[in-house]
Amino acid sequence: MKIEHLGIAVKSLSTSDDLFAKLLGKENYKQESVEREGVTTSFYELGESKIELLEATNPESPIAKFLDKRGEGIHHIAFGVENIYTEIERLKAAGFIFISEEPKDGADNKLIVFLHPKSTNGILIELCQEKS
Repeated sequence: MKIEHLGIAVKSLSTSDDLFAKLLGKENYKQESVEREGVTTSFYELGESKIELLEATNPESPIAKFLDKRGEGIHHIAFGVENIYTEIERLKAAGFIFISEEPKDGADNKLIVFLHPKSTNGILIELCQEKS
């Protein structure tokens, strides 16, 4: 397991892309819309990890609700795993609660699943596996 990326909720992707390009000294390598989640993402590589900026595309999306409640900031920590199904079973057996136990397609060619923050000290945790 490794930290795959940090997800950061932002109000404006264009404003935040400008800020992170200056901060990191490089442009994003990918921008992608995930309609099912109501979000547009922008990715920056940092060595073996990434930063994912997330902008809501509709007022009912999880990111829009997060921004309304908490404002801009870190939304989730994503851990890259070799086998998401094995990790789901291992973590369920260890007592962790999932938002959904069925992996779904996510941004950046990943299968993803989220652990509920009430079982992870208030932090939204994402598991992600590269799709083959």
